[in-house]
Amino acid sequence: MDLFLLVLPIMAGVGVFLVFASFLVGRQLDPVQARLQQISVRPRTLEELELQRPMFERTVRPIVQGLASLISRFYPANTARSLQLRLKRAAMETTSVEFFLGVKAFVALIAAVGASALLNLLTGDALFTVGGVAGGAILGFMAPDFYLSSRANGRGSAILDQLPDALDLLTISVEAGLGFDAAIVKVTEKLKGPLSDEFKRAAAEQRVGKSRQEALRGINDRVDVKELQGFISAIIQADQLGVSMSKVLRIQSETLRTERRQRAEEKAARAPILIMLPTVGCIFPSLFIVILAPAALSAMKSCGSF
Repeated sequence: MDLFLLVLPIMAGVGVFLVFASFLVGRQLDPVQARLQQISVRPRTLEELELQRPMFERTVRPIVQGLASLISRFYPANTARSLQLRLKRAAMETTSVEFFLGVKAFVALIAAVGASALLNLLTGDALFTVGGVAGGAILGFMAPDFYLSSRANGRGSAILDQLPDALDLLTISVEAGLGFDAAIVKVTEKLKGPLSDEFKRAAAEQRVGKSRQEALRGINDRVDVKELQGFISAIIQADQLGVSMSKVLRIQSETLRTERRQRAEEKAARAPILIMLPTVGCIFPSLFIVILAPAALSAMKSCGSF
């Protein structure tokens, strides 16, 4: 009896092991059958592949592309080049000018239809509705430009805020013995943001054969920040004349730190004026009502008694 109790758990363990082993071996066996299962899967039709695409790709994009091809024929070349530069400065280089024009036309169309439906529902006046449709179309056509400008300005502000810290790190790296290109790579490793992305792109362009000056001038084309453009111009001039890079970086770093402090002081000086506007517009009227309302009511009662 004792021997049976000893052998029973061993046999149970062996049985469980054999079951799992057979399961694993069964999973690994028969590669031919697995291959046949892959081949036997019914290929998806073009309709199924089309339905797997996002809703925007299936519905909105064809309309936008059609409008883009229509508008781009009449769009001036100089304005198109200016728009391409704005797209580049907003970090939207992958968006073509034609597609952006199509987006503008699509937004204008949606705004016009929305304004027409809303005004027709509220007023019913045909002339007023026509004016609202024209205004909605104009605002809709201009809305993507506002977004593009806001995106470019926000990116420029972020680069300007990050530039002094990046130059400090760049100066320390060069003074520690690194070359300028290696110091740029070090800055991209330590900092994150649009300025770091621009430095990464410049370093990548140098690796594929561009000169340092060409890569830095490319940053000037993509970023409309005069402080960064002045720094890059100083670096290019120092590279051409053979001036010590560490001295140039030290001077530029000190200059940018001074300018950042001056910008902070200017913002602090404007703060009282900005605070005064809500104070005069919101708080003072409430105080006048609380203080003068009882006197006004008393005067009205007194006048009414005569």
